[in-house]
Amino acid sequence: MHPSEVLFQGKCPPVSIPACDHYAGSEKLMRKSLALQQELGPVFDITFDCEDGAAHGNEKDHAHLLGTLVAGEENQFARIGARVHDVTSEFFEQDIEIILQHAAQKLAYLVVPKVDSLADTVNAIALVNRHAHKQGREQLPVHVLIETHGALADVFAIAALPQVECLSFGVMDFVSAHYGAIPGNAMRSPGQFTHPLVARAKLEIAAACHAHGKTPSHNVTTEINDTSVVASDAHRAAAEFGYTRMWSIHPNQIKPILKSFAPRLSEVNEAAEILAQAHAIQWGPIQHNGKLHDRASYRYYWTILQRAQASGLTLPAVAQTIL
Repeated sequence: MHPSEVLFQGKCPPVSIPACDHYAGSEKLMRKSLALQQELGPVFDITFDCEDGAAHGNEKDHAHLLGTLVAGEENQFARIGARVHDVTSEFFEQDIEIILQHAAQKLAYLVVPKVDSLADTVNAIALVNRHAHKQGREQLPVHVLIETHGALADVFAIAALPQVECLSFGVMDFVSAHYGAIPGNAMRSPGQFTHPLVARAKLEIAAACHAHGKTPSHNVTTEINDTSVVASDAHRAAAEFGYTRMWSIHPNQIKPILKSFAPRLSEVNEAAEILAQAHAIQWGPIQHNGKLHDRASYRYYWTILQRAQASGLTLPAVAQTIL
């Protein structure tokens, strides 16, 4: 049996997807993102954007362009998703239908923004499935943006939906939804990590995701020139709030995010040694460097290797025997 089957008996293993989600809206930026992914490899996802990327009056053509690019040969790794217009928009279903007509088989996921409840999310997934099934695609992963009071109230139920793979926090819309009760500086650091209402929202999303084996994705950093700010935000999101993924809105942000979310090499080496030793005795308890380990700790170290692999780190040779 594969280690993931042994270690997560009765449960689905947690979702493992790249730690960086890079957003691009215009044709120029989408093509530049494709070229960068070809250069670096599938260590980051790209999300092509209909919601903010389509010019007014050009929504239909933009969806066709997006679908064509996802379906094209430049999409070498099938790690490109699409954010559609929000569920109340007249273009919501049109986006889904057009994109899936072009790229149902190669699309990595669909991002659904501004849901206001569990019911909204269930209805959106049903619509996605209806169009996906027409194109022969089953169980297309769905990422949900949590940026309204209603979505936050239902966040555990939303995370529990089998087809939901990832929840992202929309800090700007969330702060705006408080109509001035939360100051604008809570949209950026350090306020986004210290304001109690914003911190609570982030923690609820992360907790809901981890309760159901899904990926919590942290909001953008608007600073694009000072990469130390990006790295600091990514580090705090991972170390203090339990996020395992983060949005990027500029190519300069991708590498700092990946580095901040990647496990330390010392921890990767330790994980490989522990898991190789456990694998050799069929996952019974072991002693490693004077410490006892069993399946509880094996699950932790397994996720370390998964994160390392998704981040593009070179894994120790011993890890190849168990992955």
